[in-house]
Amino acid sequence: MVVVTGQNKVSGNPDDAMSSSDAEDDFQEPATPTATQAGQALPLLPQQFPEVVPLNVGGMYFTTRLSTLRRYEDTMLAAMFSGRHYIPTDAEGRYFIDRDGTYFGDILNFLRSGDLPPRERVRAVYKEAQYYSIGPLLDNLEDIQPLKGEKVRQAFLGLMPYYKDHLERIIEIAKLRAMQRKARFAKLKVCVFKEEMPITPYECPHFNSLRFERSESETKLFEHHCEVDVSFGPWEAVADVYDLLHCIVTDLSDRGITVDHQCIGVCDKHLINHYYCKRPIYEFKITWW
Repeated sequence: MVVVTGQNKVSGNPDDAMSSSDAEDDFQEPATPTATQAGQALPLLPQQFPEVVPLNVGGMYFTTRLSTLRRYEDTMLAAMFSGRHYIPTDAEGRYFIDRDGTYFGDILNFLRSGDLPPRERVRAVYKEAQYYSIGPLLDNLEDIQPLKGEKVRQAFLGLMPYYKDHLERIIEIAKLRAMQRKARFAKLKVCVFKEEMPITPYECPHFNSLRFERSESETKLFEHHCEVDVSFGPWEAVADVYDLLHCIVTDLSDRGITVDHQCIGVCDKHLINHYYCKRPIYEFKITWW
């Protein structure tokens, strides 16, 4: 039996005595809760924002009203400054948004008064509006150039089978040839044709009737693949071969690829009777450095 006196003297069998370390373990005070435990125990209070909000967006400073940031409910900015989320501040007490602030002024101008950016900044501001999920701004930008024209262009390209795949093939072939030859540039042949049925010049006046009168078996006689690296077509739209060539060059340029092209002739493959392919062949020259 263990007896603990007021002077902490212990009597009894030494084997039955509790060690001082055991006693300390039994009577030690609870440890101070960690930050994680405290966060689990006590929910953070809603963050309070001033009426005039100083901002630091990627190192660029802005000042606006809280109501401006909350102008549209379903946006990221409205959610960030709703009080439900914690936003860090910089050394000067400005609320910090870790985003390039180059076009944030255009975002604020729209939230303030509905102003839209000049044409040369439309694409960049559109990208920022997507990030901040500002639907009304996105809708307005899509109705002006150059985004409105891009929607029309994409509608045309939607008629083109495997358009994006063919662009990738052009890039891969050009890269492989340049690396194999240790060359600064690479050339490849590209066929761009609008009509599915091949014709010869003197058939043009009768082409529309001829194409619909041909049976399925006759149509197969005209099926072939031109001896080129990549082939685009056919399609049914007012836009012609030169319009598609413009799209191809534009999309390659947007990816940082320098490309020149020229028509080097037509496919002269003989198909049947007096029918020849006559699809235009273009040489693409892609310069890598």
